[in-house]
Amino acid sequence: MADRDQETEFADFFVATWPRLFRTTYAVSGDRGSAEDALQSAYAKAYASWRRVRAAEHPEAYVRRMAVNEVLTLRRRSWWRAERSYAEPPEPPPGPSHESRAGDHEVVWTAVSALPPRQRAVIVLRYYEGLNEAEIADVLGCSRGTVKSQASAALDKLRLGDLALDPGSLQ
Repeated sequence: MADRDQETEFADFFVATWPRLFRTTYAVSGDRGSAEDALQSAYAKAYASWRRVRAAEHPEAYVRRMAVNEVLTLRRRSWWRAERSYAEPPEPPPGPSHESRAGDHEVVWTAVSALPPRQRAVIVLRYYEGLNEAEIADVLGCSRGTVKSQASAALDKLRLGDLALDPGSLQ
């Protein structure tokens, strides 16, 4: 394939996948700037190895894994914690129950934001992105058992009194 065709193909891929991948990286990082940085880095790496990425069974999942790993790497760096802003969560889509759930959404988002990076990533990928345990394990590069234990620990932390996290509150 000619370089021009590859550039066009990558550009089309970028336009089609950026909104979904940005929402994911934003939800995992909790910070617009860090999400943009991580996604920019992931797309740059994907572009550099586009032939391998496009040959993958699910190119978007491949880049999602790269982006989430970038977010987790940023979170491990001490300078990132100093730069982190406490950005507002993305607005839920408008709907008939939007107004009644706005307060619940904010409470849940605040609780999710306080989770350790790995637990937060598991919760976001499971309940916000709708991935199953095997897909989450693939994105995070860990075992299904690790995903289960991280999810369990995160859900334990998210319980408020007798109230457990309602997975629908993340959507």
